[in-house]
Amino acid sequence: MIGAVSIPIAVLGAGSFGTCLALLCARNHDVAIWAHDPDLAASINRDRKNPRYLSDLEIPSSARATSDLAEALRDRELVICAIPSQFVRDVMTRANRELADSSILISTVKGIENGTCMLMDEVFRDVLDPVHHPRLTFLSGPSFAREVADGQPTAVTVACRDETYAVSVQESLSTPEFRCYTGSDVVGVELGGALKNVIAIAVGVCDGLGFGLNARAAVMTRGLREITRLGIAMGADATTFLGLAGAGDLWLTCTGDLSRNRRVGLALGRGESLSDIVNSMNEVAEGVRTTEGACELGRRHGVELPIAAMVDELIRGKITPEEGARRLMSRQLRSENE
Repeated sequence: MIGAVSIPIAVLGAGSFGTCLALLCARNHDVAIWAHDPDLAASINRDRKNPRYLSDLEIPSSARATSDLAEALRDRELVICAIPSQFVRDVMTRANRELADSSILISTVKGIENGTCMLMDEVFRDVLDPVHHPRLTFLSGPSFAREVADGQPTAVTVACRDETYAVSVQESLSTPEFRCYTGSDVVGVELGGALKNVIAIAVGVCDGLGFGLNARAAVMTRGLREITRLGIAMGADATTFLGLAGAGDLWLTCTGDLSRNRRVGLALGRGESLSDIVNSMNEVAEGVRTTEGACELGRRHGVELPIAAMVDELIRGKITPEEGARRLMSRQLRSENE
């Protein structure tokens, strides 16, 4: 149902995607925005704008910001987690004490936890009380924050093992400009959202090296194959990777000028150092951190991920972009379905 009854929503994270979702939700709902920085929260409340992200857009009065996590979570029916993956464990451990038993948690985080190689669903289940586990939902799909905030037509997937809760989120968040589809393949949706960032870096490298559209299409297609192979090995439904959280998000992230991970790859392909690239960005490019975890998951499940492996070695400084390209093109010939 589009145009749901107003409900209290918390958005954890005041980065670009957290801000765009706060703007989206504030059109119909009462929204609390949690920002880690007290000065940022105060600035949002005072000026009705986020000075760091999407700063040209006014935040409606139906949204208020706070740096107090307990205050942000108090009496919230929906809780949207939109923070970088490396901070999820700490923030959600603290949130566990404040979440209402009936709250539905929506993760928009696209990454793999450093060290453990856990998907976000596994991290949430590790730190949250079991009462919350059935209500864990995962939103993913082709959705640049800028375009969502501008009200451009966008379609995403919301996955939950109990699809009843996915439907509840669908009804609460869908608008004439933001359309949610539901599903139950949590592993597939999570993997598609995380690994597409790795492939986007590889595509950016190809473009940075000056390769043509043939090379771009090949890396995207073979990258989707890598993601699908790993997903199947981890219990995902192969058809998920042909949907919004798979191919849809991959195509957008690999080709869109707003893609942070594509920009990282472009700069690497042009010979810039990773440290200079990362230091010049004011937002997190999740693919840089996700690559190591993706390769480890491939090893654990016996799945070869040649593109991810190339990106990993490039990020570690073990090969040049030119060497990575030659390595991929000179691999042993085989069937496309292998």
